[in-house]
Amino acid sequence: MKKITAPDISALKGQRKISMVTAYDYPSGQIADEAGVDIILVGDSLGMVVLGYEDTLSVTMEDMLHHTAAVSRGARRPLIIGDMPFMSYQPSVAMAVENAGRFLSRTGARAVKLEGGFPFLEHIRAIVDSGVPVQGHIGLTPQHVARFGGFKAQGKNARSAAALVEEALALEAAGCFSIVLEAVPDEVATEITERLSIPTIGIGAGPNTDGQVLVYHDILGLFDRFVPMFVKKYALLRGDSIAAIGQYVEEVKNGSFPAQGNYSHMDADEFKQFKTLLRERV
Repeated sequence: MKKITAPDISALKGQRKISMVTAYDYPSGQIADEAGVDIILVGDSLGMVVLGYEDTLSVTMEDMLHHTAAVSRGARRPLIIGDMPFMSYQPSVAMAVENAGRFLSRTGARAVKLEGGFPFLEHIRAIVDSGVPVQGHIGLTPQHVARFGGFKAQGKNARSAAALVEEALALEAAGCFSIVLEAVPDEVATEITERLSIPTIGIGAGPNTDGQVLVYHDILGLFDRFVPMFVKKYALLRGDSIAAIGQYVEEVKNGSFPAQGNYSHMDADEFKQFKTLLRERV
């Protein structure tokens, strides 16, 4: 089974749509792999979805390395991208290169993603020059939620929309192999997609990007703290999970679990010897 690479993803531009799922652990990596996704992003959204934070700002490099390695152990075919968390690359180019390299050397990821455009072009060029493929991310960038004043769509007026197009072109020129466009109007995402020679991956950016990304827990209906408008739930597993565990709790209480077949028995002769030993020793 051939492992998908960053150049493979770039080559899909204009050929077919690209599927990307954000996942965070070994079983979700396995399931996404077996379902046939092209890319697994181990996103810093794990801070909210898995660790229970209010936003992504508390996620550390160690968190990301730990979860990315777990996903890599479960997923064999997709390109695995490690999401560079808040303050893992912003302070300096040298820090950005070092932390990007840690994803490849320690986790099995074969690319990284980082948020932001113009302020980080030098960082991106240096990471790419070091041998690490980079996926860009513009529009709603959750690590900038404090500056945005919340999780708000971007590029909704002419001036900011034009700035996003310029930023996307600059990211391509800096060496990104693809770009995530999050929560931007369809018209802006379409314009960017048509102008770039690298793929765009949309989330809340309409149908005309080169691919789409959704969070694993959103797809399966496992996360209900809030549901963005761009999410489509393909299953409702949270309710099913609560019902299943509730049934288990009830069966433990009433003694119907474990039932025959859920536990083992000693051989009759061994049990007889066991009772004899107890009488001799106790």
